[in-house]
Amino acid sequence: MTVNVRFAPSPTGLLHIGNIRTALVNWLFAKKHGGAFLLRLDDTDQERSRPEFEAAIREDLQWLGLSWDREARQMDHTDHYKAAGQKLIDAGRLYPCYETPEELEFKRKNQLSRGVPPVYDRSGLKITQEQQAKLEAEGRKPHWRFLLADEDVHWNDLVRGPTRFEAKHMSDPVLF
Repeated sequence: MTVNVRFAPSPTGLLHIGNIRTALVNWLFAKKHGGAFLLRLDDTDQERSRPEFEAAIREDLQWLGLSWDREARQMDHTDHYKAAGQKLIDAGRLYPCYETPEELEFKRKNQLSRGVPPVYDRSGLKITQEQQAKLEAEGRKPHWRFLLADEDVHWNDLVRGPTRFEAKHMSDPVLF
């Protein structure tokens, strides 16, 4: 078995103890299994990402004795992600949603106040093309959610063992 692990800090600030714990555990796991440790800078937050934070991340990892076998940047793969996103849109697995963060927060609080888990209600699936055009004319830009299948999700986690989630208890995640 080939083991490849990654540490993916966002260069929007300095490393904290949680980052360091994750990097150390992944590095140790890779080394124990003769695998590779990838430093993947999650630089998609263009407003807050800074070169000085990237440099500090590298310096801190080196100071800790954690070397990486390869380095990558999320933004270097933007064209690939866009192409994959379009395939998912074409397949009906990605759908646009136009709620603002405030509207989503209101929905979450409303669900919690009723004792209901805060799961996205898929209202974005009900929006017509005319409604989309109107929202976009108002200046709203969609975020794109991945439509989860209504079936159990299960896999064998190398640390936790057999793991299972019921998809109906999960929100469709935002991909873009």
